[in-house]
Amino acid sequence: MIFLYGIILILLMNTYGGYKVGYLKKGNLLYSQILAVIFTNVFTYLQITVLDKHFLTPAQLIKMTGLDLIVIITWTLAYQWIYTKAFPPRKMLLISGRRSDYHLMEKINSREDKYEICKVIDIQYGILLLEKEILNYDGVIIGDIESHERNLILKYCFANSIRTYNVPKISDILLKSSVELNLFDSPLMLSRNEGLTVEQELLKRFVDIIGSLIGIVIASPLFLLIGLFIKLTDNGPVIFKQSRLTKDNKEFQIYKFRTMIQEAEKDGVARLASNGDARIIPIGHLLRRTRLDELPQLFNILRGDMSFVGPRPERPELVATIMKEIPEFSYRTKVKAGLTGYAQIYGKYNTTSYDKLKLDLTYIRNYSFLLDLKLIIMTPKIMFMKESTEGVANEKINS
Repeated sequence: MIFLYGIILILLMNTYGGYKVGYLKKGNLLYSQILAVIFTNVFTYLQITVLDKHFLTPAQLIKMTGLDLIVIITWTLAYQWIYTKAFPPRKMLLISGRRSDYHLMEKINSREDKYEICKVIDIQYGILLLEKEILNYDGVIIGDIESHERNLILKYCFANSIRTYNVPKISDILLKSSVELNLFDSPLMLSRNEGLTVEQELLKRFVDIIGSLIGIVIASPLFLLIGLFIKLTDNGPVIFKQSRLTKDNKEFQIYKFRTMIQEAEKDGVARLASNGDARIIPIGHLLRRTRLDELPQLFNILRGDMSFVGPRPERPELVATIMKEIPEFSYRTKVKAGLTGYAQIYGKYNTTSYDKLKLDLTYIRNYSFLLDLKLIIMTPKIMFMKESTEGVANEKINS
């Protein structure tokens, strides 16, 4: 039992990022460790209950969990303090290009414990000037610049042992997940550029059917309770249906609990929810924050419209708008849309479309059953993280 407890705890700690001291923010690190310990303790309690064939008093479990939390908080705060003293923020130079790097700067500045952007230089100033500046910093952030200039900077930084942080292009993601071939004395990278194999699709579909049936049975009390709250709040339909896109750009009707007022888009303009959106009904805020509004999608999974894991199903109108600027956005539909997914776990609701595309391509190009399992296990962690469900900024609601 102790051995199994240790294995489960290590697995969940590793999955949720509980060991990433100095990598995750302090609050995220604490949250990851606490979640891993709580899930491990609950699983162990259920295991003991099955072995003893009756429910035991949870008093000892609660005491042990409380002690665990005290140790976790003390250890994390102490170790983070030591890490901060040992590794002060790196002085960084940001090299910007044609595409705006505002969002990148905003994200990096949010981690002032790790990075400090001391200077921003446009690539148009020339490689010679950049080479002189690069030597004055601990690291270089290479924004979305042209491949030729980027290659020159990368080689220069490698020659001078200066670390680089690169914004990957779509072609980088495709190349990174290619297979290395050593048939000749010249290295080759093979990209098959296919979706899932037949065997992978069959296994994925089998898991979807079994998982959705179990999920529907377990969640049935929640369906009744949430439906009642929506009726009492707004007296309108409980289920909201909307056209979305799945594999091969096929349209389907997605099911969700209604979180907005009726006729929220009566002007006919498709828009994402924004921060402080007045269209959201009172119960809708809780449902969206915990993602419980997506529970009816279990029926979409059972029907075969969606999968448990895959790219977020987007609206045809929004996709058409996005593709005017990013034609590659349709690459996401090489697999079925998902209830959860790589972009949903590692991105946010308001992550830019370009970054969502790169995250989804990372999933598609690295697909495996174990990756699906990891993303499913990761989903409970992001359900209660505010930044994962926050709305888009008001100026971005139509993009």
